[in-house]
Amino acid sequence: MPVQKGKDRPICYSVKGQVKILRLDIINSLVTAIFMLTVSVLAITPETSTIMVIGGVFGLLAVICCLVDGALIYRKLLFNPGGPYQKRSTHDKTSVL
Repeated sequence: MPVQKGKDRPICYSVKGQVKILRLDIINSLVTAIFMLTVSVLAITPETSTIMVIGGVFGLLAVICCLVDGALIYRKLLFNPGGPYQKRSTHDKTSVL
C-alpha cells in the first residue's frame, strides 16, 4: 500500500497549516481583547478604589495591545500569505563574481 506524502506531515510544516494557525491567532487576539475590555470597564465603575482604577487602565492598555497584535497578524496574512520564502526558477538566480 503506497504512503501518501501529505498525510504524514504535521500541519505546522505546510503553508496552509501556517495560514490556519495565523487565522486562529487573529481570533484569539480578538476574543482576548473583548474579554479584557469587559473586565477593564467593570473595574472602572464609579465606586472603586484607586488600585482598581489603575488596574482598569492597564487592562485597557492590554486591550489596545491585543487589537494591534491582531491587526499586525492580519496585515502579515493579507500581504504575505505564503510565508517569507518565494519560489524562484533557476533562470532568476544571479551569479556573484
